[in-house]
Amino acid sequence: MRQLWLLLISVWCIGVMVYKFLTVYSLKKYKPPSPKMHTTPSSVFPQTIDSNFNELLRLIDWPEPPSPVTHYNLSTSPRHCDYHLLNARDTYRIGETLEVLITARDHHARPKKYGGDYFRAKLHSPALKAGVTGHVKDHGNGSYLATLLLPWAGRAEVQIRLIHSSEAVAVLKKKRENHPEKVYFYGYFQFNGSSEMVECNLEVAGKDVCTYRNPVSGDTWQCVRPRKLPCDSWVYHSMGKNRIITDSLEDTLLSSSVANKIIPGNVSPINVFSDISSLELTANLSACRPGLEPTQPSGFYYGDNWRSLTCRGRHFPQPSDALACLKGKDIHMFGDSTLRQWFEYLERFIPSLQRIDLHVNYKSGPLIAVDAIAGLAVRWRAHGLPLRTSKTMVSNLHYESAHLAGIGGGPHTVIVITLWAHFTTYPVQVYLERLGRIRKAVASLLFRSPQTTVILKSANTGSKSVYGSDWLSLQLDILLRVYFKGLAVIILDAWDMTSCHYLPDAIHPGPAVIRNEVDLMLSYICPQ
Repeated sequence: MRQLWLLLISVWCIGVMVYKFLTVYSLKKYKPPSPKMHTTPSSVFPQTIDSNFNELLRLIDWPEPPSPVTHYNLSTSPRHCDYHLLNARDTYRIGETLEVLITARDHHARPKKYGGDYFRAKLHSPALKAGVTGHVKDHGNGSYLATLLLPWAGRAEVQIRLIHSSEAVAVLKKKRENHPEKVYFYGYFQFNGSSEMVECNLEVAGKDVCTYRNPVSGDTWQCVRPRKLPCDSWVYHSMGKNRIITDSLEDTLLSSSVANKIIPGNVSPINVFSDISSLELTANLSACRPGLEPTQPSGFYYGDNWRSLTCRGRHFPQPSDALACLKGKDIHMFGDSTLRQWFEYLERFIPSLQRIDLHVNYKSGPLIAVDAIAGLAVRWRAHGLPLRTSKTMVSNLHYESAHLAGIGGGPHTVIVITLWAHFTTYPVQVYLERLGRIRKAVASLLFRSPQTTVILKSANTGSKSVYGSDWLSLQLDILLRVYFKGLAVIILDAWDMTSCHYLPDAIHPGPAVIRNEVDLMLSYICPQ
């Protein structure tokens, strides 16, 4: 018996030695498979854009003045610009389009010879509470063509607005790329009864810094190294201040006296008639579902209700309607305060949805409201740094892609993300890198749980300064839409919904706009 045990032990030892040898040998001989052979979420949901940075920049290319402006009077003047209707007719019908030619002029009333002005066009009817966004094409010679759909019957008026002159846009672009430090933040360090406050940012150049890297997402953040406290004692984050980076001429080009101004025109209000064919605008739309690319325009207002032209949108006028749609849902919202408005709307609109006090900074969250009987949980939390907010615990600020990695997903899970307003002050590359990480996390989530609903809220109109402007937001919004093309996600077009409403532009849209945005979100969650 003893000899048998010795024999078995010897065989086991020899087996272990052989296994180790083969393992080491195989590791030495191992070569990673070709990237084309990988079966990962990235290949299941392939990117449809060129990964080359210069190719991405071409997507947001914008004409610039041929030479730097030397005097305010040479810039585009909203008071002297004008527009007129092309191919005017006596009768207009639903579904047809108007073409309006815009002529840009400087402060001496001379026609401009180059493009690059940022005009925005809309057709609207204050009496009908109707509005639709137009498309503006830059001819590059100081003239622009605005195309406007006629989607409703009744009175309609053209409105053309100069958001920024081409000279002001050149300032915005230069400051965005060359001055990422224009907005900075504070980091608060605490340890053993001592505290220090230092400057923080995505990158703090020229100083000894503490660098923080999220182990899951890879996002980084820097703070000036405290004089006495260790880097690990970073506890709180807050908004810092804005640095002055413009001179007197640049300030004048961006001033409210010339930005976001309605320009004069000679297009009289028109009356639009309806016929049977006009019903085709919305009658044959498919149900709202992921993967649909927003049309241009993506919808219009009529009677203060948004009517989608992308899919068969619904409205939820009663709290019971919204609750029936959301029953059993687990909703996760990641974004800025414009997305927090959706959380606030649902919390107010559905009486049974009760918020739980988590004793956190309300402006950055996390916030949660639940209806235990309906099995509904609605959560909102601010996206990760950079974030302009009041003093909040760093541990409560989660990067979106890292947090998404911890969500299982499934048919009852809804993810809503918006990311733009806090990135307008940084070079475009910063935003693209962040989008890349989020796209990878979303693709991974959809790979493991394809029935998860993922909604991306686009940027909305509102700001008009060097620290945040509609032009800067528009650039990021274009990249967002392209970057997520090809994924089974929903792009909710808040840009159109804010740019043609009768309420004034505001970074935080009014209640009527928020109601329609949430209704459209519910239309995708509950298409039938």
